[in-house]
Amino acid sequence: MKAPSHASRRNFISLGGAAAGLAMVQDALSANRNPAETVADRTSSIRITAYKAYWINPVVYLRIDTNHGVSGWGEIKGVDPRVALTLLASLYDLIAGENPTRIEHLWQKVYRAHRDIRGGPFMVHVLAGIDIALWDLAGKLWGVPVYRLLGGPVRERIRVYHTDKALKVPPHGIYEHSGTPADIDRMVKAIASARERVGPDGTVMFDAHCAVPPATLIQLAGAIKPYDVLFIEEPAVPGNIEVFKRLKAAINIPLATGERDRTIWEMLPYLHERCIDVLQPDCCHTGGISQMRKIAALAEAFHVPLAPHCTASNLGISASLHAIAATPLFLIHEFYPTNFGFNPKGIAQVEWTVDKEGYVGLPPGPGLGVEMNEKVIAEEAKKPQAYKWPGATLKDGSIADY
Repeated sequence: MKAPSHASRRNFISLGGAAAGLAMVQDALSANRNPAETVADRTSSIRITAYKAYWINPVVYLRIDTNHGVSGWGEIKGVDPRVALTLLASLYDLIAGENPTRIEHLWQKVYRAHRDIRGGPFMVHVLAGIDIALWDLAGKLWGVPVYRLLGGPVRERIRVYHTDKALKVPPHGIYEHSGTPADIDRMVKAIASARERVGPDGTVMFDAHCAVPPATLIQLAGAIKPYDVLFIEEPAVPGNIEVFKRLKAAINIPLATGERDRTIWEMLPYLHERCIDVLQPDCCHTGGISQMRKIAALAEAFHVPLAPHCTASNLGISASLHAIAATPLFLIHEFYPTNFGFNPKGIAQVEWTVDKEGYVGLPPGPGLGVEMNEKVIAEEAKKPQAYKWPGATLKDGSIADY
């Protein structure tokens, strides 16, 4: 082959340089059009500008505002509101000026902000309120219900309890470190009565509420076998997975827990050790809608359905319903129609209702589909608020763990 002349070499290099330059220009243009290259959302001008918090026993409502005039509402519950208000003021520093639609990014930013104080009930409950507000805001921005942003609904309605066909029986007290025949008889009679009320085609659950000692619970489980209980809730105090494993080995009734556990990291041991049949995360306890979705996916991999715990106001209930609307593996959702969400009348207005079969229709949008009456909220928040640590003792005066 004939070697190229010096002139042809120069022409080749010039052409190559031009091609390389053109490629660089094309790459730059492509980068500007590539969402992966604009993760900071530089093309969007929406930013978080302020927040407002209202303490109304037993919750803190928060509103996150933006420079586009769109706001989202969240709810903080299950912790001392005085601490929640102070912690919210601190955590707001991490989201101020941010794009509110980067929900997962902001969740991670708050949760991982400090290596020594990440996690724990106070941070995660406050973070749940922030997360719920951001999802509400995002749904309003796009004019759709939140579940549309989660992949769309996988069901047309959501089964709830308590209804005429689904009842959960409480433990009727905090017991000593062992139960008596009278204790067991009292619980058995309550479960039998619930079964009679709902009929053979209804659902009965028993909530041990971490108040029934493990040995007593094993005895009770044998006595209630004829009443076909859907699950025994909170069979033990969280913290030692070996207790749950022992109970699972001794009890032939499905076990459920999760309301006092937070995030995917605290749920994983139950699934890994196969000691729980039903998982019960609370949207307001476990880090909001974002974590509910991750917990649902994790549980689905282990073929464990969700039966969410929920003692929130209508706002928190709606957030949980939106998450469940898009969750495939679901059993039943907690709901208390008699007090309609633990909130003063008129604060959080919703359109969903419970039908005669015990199902709630999908919450409408946009956002969470909750109309917050800020005038009523502001008036309620002006009233004296107080927090009292619940506390519980046994007959001998020692502290009860429940």
